[in-house]
Amino acid sequence: MPYTTKQIVACGWLLAAIFGSAGCEPKRIPPMTVTDLMEDRVTLDGVLMKCNEHPAKARNESDCLNARIAIERLAKDVDPAVEAKRTEDFEHSREKLRLAQEKVRQEQEARTKVDAYNLPLVPVDSTPPSGESAATTQPRP
Repeated sequence: MPYTTKQIVACGWLLAAIFGSAGCEPKRIPPMTVTDLMEDRVTLDGVLMKCNEHPAKARNESDCLNARIAIERLAKDVDPAVEAKRTEDFEHSREKLRLAQEKVRQEQEARTKVDAYNLPLVPVDSTPPSGESAATTQPRP
């Protein structure tokens, strides 16, 4: 059974399409290593955000695991001198804030206190108001 030129060309195109689609499969991206994530903090934050907010959008589970390990290692690598300076700055800022709040509180208390000795004097009027009659102002026997 002889094959026609049309059939041979059609089979050729079919084979080319099959091989072309097989070769177009995207490369599998390897998971990021812990050291890569520790060096690139922006990527680390992005991976952690995807893992925490949208676990389905994360590339793979190993990226999330590696990101969490990198965070733990970065937390352990804090210099004690830097940490002491940071703590000292925090305590200083907290003390300034406390003093400012105390001053505001004392000012508010001073405004709300009533000092009876410094109240304005109001003269006592012995004449009755103009609308009242004389009968209502006289004492009854």
